[in-house]
Amino acid sequence: MQVLQQQFQVPFSYQVIFTKHLFDSSNKTLCDFISNFGQSNFRKRILFVIDKGVADAHPSLTTSIIDYFESNAIADLAPEILVLPGGEVCKNDPRFYEEVVRAIDEHRIDRHSFVAAIGGGAFLDMSGYAAAISHRGVKLIRIPTTVLSQNDSGVGVKNGVNYLGKKNFLGTFAPAVAVFNDVAFLATLEDRDWRSGIAEAIKVALIKDLAFFEWLEANVEAMNSRDEAAMVEQIYRCADLHMKHISGGDPFELGSARPLDFGHWAAHKLEYLTDFKIRHGEAVAIGIALDCVYSHLIGAISLADCERILAVIKGLGFDLYHPALAENDCQNLHKGLQEFQEHLGGHLTITLLKALGKGEEVHEMDFPTIQASVALLAKHA
Repeated sequence: MQVLQQQFQVPFSYQVIFTKHLFDSSNKTLCDFISNFGQSNFRKRILFVIDKGVADAHPSLTTSIIDYFESNAIADLAPEILVLPGGEVCKNDPRFYEEVVRAIDEHRIDRHSFVAAIGGGAFLDMSGYAAAISHRGVKLIRIPTTVLSQNDSGVGVKNGVNYLGKKNFLGTFAPAVAVFNDVAFLATLEDRDWRSGIAEAIKVALIKDLAFFEWLEANVEAMNSRDEAAMVEQIYRCADLHMKHISGGDPFELGSARPLDFGHWAAHKLEYLTDFKIRHGEAVAIGIALDCVYSHLIGAISLADCERILAVIKGLGFDLYHPALAENDCQNLHKGLQEFQEHLGGHLTITLLKALGKGEEVHEMDFPTIQASVALLAKHA
């Protein structure tokens, strides 16, 4: 028998840059990044793809982009700025990522050039997937425009679309080369979208950082009143915790554990059961509430701590319960647990709470206790 053993490592490095009014001609943040990235002897091209909701809310955005690249001759701007629907619809219909692939081909976006995606988390997922499968990977710049995408999904390494009725069934692990968090985009969010992303901050605080949870608890009213400084602080701390976890753990999810998906097994199923009528963050808030009640019922956290968590979730304006949780005597929800395991493979691995600020992995969940948790949430709501 003959054996050849191959082993190599590929380093990944990217920055999450916090700024305001990224495309203002006087803001050189993007200009400096593109100028200093990669090999100077290649003339770079850049294709912008924009979430239609963002384009509608910021009608001068495309003009600002064109003016910015006319003022800063740092790359050749593709003559087409592609505007496509955002939200979960763009991940459910393959026509949208195929349209991005078409534009990448038509405008000759090669491996030394960029796709710059501007939008919410679902739009960035779809655009990133299209970039990753084109030429086996063209450079992606993410410009998240929602609280959810600025503090969580936009700063991570995953891309994907939905397929066969399953969330993110098709996808890649392909980090962006840079992420630009522009706080100015948040000003036009509806209150519902302003709030939605904070669920991911609650999640990561509960499993990793008690001090951050206490900060969230103390700043409920500031965030409800749309205090920009409070929101920027929340986003920065949340993004920092997510990035530290990615770099220090299992970034490409080769194992069966996803600690950062605390509350998500139920949330993913709930999104489908409601035909995506509830936002991802809203579903995550309910999923967190469910797993916190479950953690209490198995004796892992006290009733006082459980009530404290639920008070923060409610205080931020989230629902704690949705009737879809209880449909078919919770059998539909239980199927979501099985699908969560299938998505990762291996043993079921779910993160529950051991204490405020400390998560703990478990490898089984008791169905009657899930049913009891749903019933308690219904009563609480």
